[in-house]
Amino acid sequence: MAIAKAERLMNLALCLLGTRRPLTKRELRASIEAYVEAFGTGDGGTGSDDSFNRMFERDKDDLRELGLVIETVEGLDGETGYLARRDSNRLPPITLDAAEAAALGLAAKIWQQARLAGAASGALQKLRAAGMPFEDDGSFEAQQPHSALEPRIPAHEAAFEPLMLACRDRRPVVFDYRKSNAARPEQRQVEPWILECWRGHWYLAGWDRGRQAERVFRLSRITGKVRSRQGKFTAEVPDHVTVRETVESWAGETATGTARIRLRADHGYPLRARALSIRELGGGWDELEIPYGHGLDAWLVEFGPDVVVLEPAELRADVVDRLRAVAKG
Repeated sequence: MAIAKAERLMNLALCLLGTRRPLTKRELRASIEAYVEAFGTGDGGTGSDDSFNRMFERDKDDLRELGLVIETVEGLDGETGYLARRDSNRLPPITLDAAEAAALGLAAKIWQQARLAGAASGALQKLRAAGMPFEDDGSFEAQQPHSALEPRIPAHEAAFEPLMLACRDRRPVVFDYRKSNAARPEQRQVEPWILECWRGHWYLAGWDRGRQAERVFRLSRITGKVRSRQGKFTAEVPDHVTVRETVESWAGETATGTARIRLRADHGYPLRARALSIRELGGGWDELEIPYGHGLDAWLVEFGPDVVVLEPAELRADVVDRLRAVAKG
């Protein structure tokens, strides 16, 4: 649902829930800013009135589909009135067991962005008001072991929030993207499907319109702003998107052999974590044996001068080619 429409529906729902008497369409049109901006207060002519009536009827139907009980009252000086009584729209009692409440408390701590953190905090405040036994720090008081956990999912890239909203609203986007072996970024037109975090980095999966194929993008390689585009998706969104499997193949996770590399001492900890063996060479270098699979060259390039490939020869050649491509830029 687009943000503008969601805000309009929320304002309409608040008006209907907050009134003590039925409100006519004319009163609602003059009270809700989105209606005023689009159609004026009622003196815009027949065309404007017809457009407002169609939008209002759609909005009213959408709220009813979302579960809001809206009553219609006839005979208000010849007009029809609308209201949503609070007693007809109360939520049933919320009951969570200890594990569910603990999971919510932990989830509220995950996001570091202020926008998301505020929403999570507000949700917990509402649950506390409803009687859920959360502690002040957001944990469930019966689950003391969880109080020591401080989970974090970092999302420092500027592209994260606009892409998150685009995935939610099913809106195509355009952004400049620099591949690991490219000297300059290229513009990509993408229908975004899903965001996933893997080993501290965020990735976007979606349909690349220019290449007419599914692609996965690392957010840290997006340069400039993410711009939204009008229109619907042209490709069907799959039921299951294999973001992690794709990224693992890039990083050599689906290994078919082994490789030997020299790694500068006290550097490349992700490589050390996957190493099959590590041998000190002296002079500030170590020798590592690591799993070798498709895409390992792209991962090794990211470590720059801290890594030297010893074997196999084809991996060394691929890494050198990638570094030369970047150096040419």
